[in-house]
Amino acid sequence: MKPAKKGTQKSAESTTANDRASKGFTDEERAAMRERVKELKGAARPGKAGDETAVLEKIAAMSEPDRTMGQRLHALIKASAPELSPKLWYGMPAYAKDGNVVCFFQDARKFKTRYATLGFSDKAALDEGHMWPNSFALKELTAAEEARIAALVKKAVGR
Repeated sequence: MKPAKKGTQKSAESTTANDRASKGFTDEERAAMRERVKELKGAARPGKAGDETAVLEKIAAMSEPDRTMGQRLHALIKASAPELSPKLWYGMPAYAKDGNVVCFFQDARKFKTRYATLGFSDKAALDEGHMWPNSFALKELTAAEEARIAALVKKAVGR
């Protein structure tokens, strides 16, 4: 008796409309995941380097104008919500309350985008009705943007 013929299995790679193989995650996404694994391993080890130092080093490694924006955002977030603790999150500067990331800064180079991003997690208390923004494109920081960011960060932590 012959065994029943199994259906053909599809390759793990999918194809796009142009019939090119897709590898799933981009190189940048895989790098971010590797960075997150390192962060989690580092958090489990006693005697680790300070989280704020790691955040400042990550900002210092950014290219302009993101470096300047990152430095200004770091100071602005710390002044607006001193209860937030700086930490790295997927290789990005982030700010956490009680260990939970509330907001983060993603430089444009991180995922090869045309602008940097200030994002807020679901832990941020920014709820407004049934829909509200949780990330913002940043091209430049003026006094108006800084005032809006300070207000958003204060609201995000429940002030």
